[in-house]
Amino acid sequence: MDNAPGRLDLPGPAADVVDRIKYLVKLMRMTQAQFAARMGVDPAAVSRVLKGKAAPNDVFLNRIVVNFGVSKDWLARGADVPFPRGGAAEAPRRPEGAPVYNIDVTAGTTPLSRMFTDERIIGRVNLPGLDPELPIVRVSGNSMQPRLNPGCYISIRSVRREATISWGQIYVVVLADFRVVKYVRRHDDPTKVILHSENPDYDDIEINRSDIEGLYLVENVINHDFIA
Repeated sequence: MDNAPGRLDLPGPAADVVDRIKYLVKLMRMTQAQFAARMGVDPAAVSRVLKGKAAPNDVFLNRIVVNFGVSKDWLARGADVPFPRGGAAEAPRRPEGAPVYNIDVTAGTTPLSRMFTDERIIGRVNLPGLDPELPIVRVSGNSMQPRLNPGCYISIRSVRREATISWGQIYVVVLADFRVVKYVRRHDDPTKVILHSENPDYDDIEINRSDIEGLYLVENVINHDFIA
């Protein structure tokens, strides 16, 4: 592997392991972020490995083995086939429908990317117009009522903090100490944004754009009881 800035000169076997991980990501038809979420690790850790900036250790490999059913011999040494139980090197059939996670998106401060693990999936939903690749999470509180009823579920898409905000859309806004679900509106000061509630009992909140640590666009709102 070439010695680009910030890149490790990985020995041959380690470089081969990275190539096999890249093959798995492509085979599973996942983004790096989705692959990391399935593993239950920070997407940045997967990115560093795939870019050759960090060597995959045994703990990293074991997470892949456990969460994807991959042969450890194949992953670590290139022996056997990726999925020996199926008798062929092909990805296991993925469940249908968008995953519903046992996560209250407005509770806690743990990075959401680390919470999207298989252990938290409580069901799947297959509806027209619902992207099966996007996670579905629960929303508590009544600040967005009646648009979002307490206990409803939302389908969310991660967006870069630097991306252009679609003013007037509903986002999950991640701050250092809490997460909120609000309309994001334009502020006269371009360094700030306004967080607006649907419920008129709640006042608008002004925050610095630089204080936003994560953004998730709310793609769909599911105000039904059958998921709970």
